[in-house]
Amino acid sequence: MDSDTFKTISNASEMALLKEKKSSFFCYAFPIQNEHEVRAHIESIKKKHPGANHVCYAWQLGVTAVTYRANDDGEPHNSAGMPIYGQIQSFELTNVLVAVARVFGGTKLGVGGLISAYRMGAKMALTASDIIEKTLQQQVKLYFEYVQMNQVMRLIKQQQLVIVSQQMELNCELVFSVRKKSLEKVLALFKKLQAVRIEQLD
Repeated sequence: MDSDTFKTISNASEMALLKEKKSSFFCYAFPIQNEHEVRAHIESIKKKHPGANHVCYAWQLGVTAVTYRANDDGEPHNSAGMPIYGQIQSFELTNVLVAVARVFGGTKLGVGGLISAYRMGAKMALTASDIIEKTLQQQVKLYFEYVQMNQVMRLIKQQQLVIVSQQMELNCELVFSVRKKSLEKVLALFKKLQAVRIEQLD
């Protein structure tokens, strides 16, 4: 894999169900763009499974700067969240949340049994997911006058850049998306154009 590519999932997985000694584990995977989305998904799972004693999960975000969290939700320390996170790492994914809701069936599994069940549940959710490869993109904003439109659009077409938004008046603004590893080359081309101002967006 190139350094500016990463693997994630295209959409929410189908629910996977694991049964272990009468306990039921309902397993899900979701693509996420930020930490705020995690809470909404967890709340939604709790509503779907009101009888769940625990909704344990792990997530990872980012490619160059990675953040992650693992949550045991009341299960013994490191018996749920970390085994789930281990599967995210095993599948080499990022920008993903995996959650497992457990409905207790009356028989204790022990820490070893829990680790095994949560690991298997996470694996089932990710196996049921559509795994895709994406490239890291950078958005760039151009400011230019209308008379320069042809030059700007010619470069955009030549470099096969994706236009995100455009405002074409006497003073024009255009936002395009470029693959991270092509950024320096593309910026150098636009810098050669007279009176085009360039701004890299976060």
